[in-house]
Amino acid sequence: MQEMNLIDHVADLRKRLLITFSTFIISVVVCFLYVEPIYEFLSSRSGEKLTVLGPLDILGIYMKLAAVGAIAITIPVAAYQLWRFVAPALTKQERKVTLMYVPALFLLFVFGVSFSYFVLFPMMYQFALGLAQGNFELLITANEYFNFLLNMTIPFGIIFEMPIVVLFLSQIGIVNPHRLGKLRKPAYLLLTIVSVTITPPDLVSDVLVIVPLFLLYEASILISRVVYRKQKETEELYDSAV
Repeated sequence: MQEMNLIDHVADLRKRLLITFSTFIISVVVCFLYVEPIYEFLSSRSGEKLTVLGPLDILGIYMKLAAVGAIAITIPVAAYQLWRFVAPALTKQERKVTLMYVPALFLLFVFGVSFSYFVLFPMMYQFALGLAQGNFELLITANEYFNFLLNMTIPFGIIFEMPIVVLFLSQIGIVNPHRLGKLRKPAYLLLTIVSVTITPPDLVSDVLVIVPLFLLYEASILISRVVYRKQKETEELYDSAV
């Protein structure tokens, strides 16, 4: 493969960024055209008709939902463009392995958001409404509802990317299963603090969030172990050949 000079790399990077940005803009437009079904689906969890304080609220909410949908659509495109950018520096085998990151990033993000939306968000929403009973006259605006919803779901989509991030860091040698194993206790403590902070103060809610996060960390260690073992085997084969 012909080597690329600095100007070629910059031009290629510009091309990849342009494709990613164009995908996002087109996705925003498409999602905005279909934003009403998206709104109806997501607002169904509220259990009642939501209130808006003015026409700008409607536009702002629709644009926010369209942007979130566009981000989900753009993730695999951005991952693929990143892969295309670094692919010339990889071996044929490395290109095959890293190409799997593209669908994995998207699927894990969708799985994390779905888990939060269908499991965590209803618990938190009902808990918050329960605090208002008898003490406040409750008026739920669409803007506050969707801010609450997105703040609960999008972070979990990012957290569920943990195994892929660990896989990448393991392949480039920054982390290994031994380091992750030594960090297990502080990592579990940190994940527990996060879980207890974002869930209602009851054992069931805490367990429903803590267990998946622990499993994600253990899955990350397992992935790192597999990568580490293969790297060691490759090094041994190379040393024996030399």
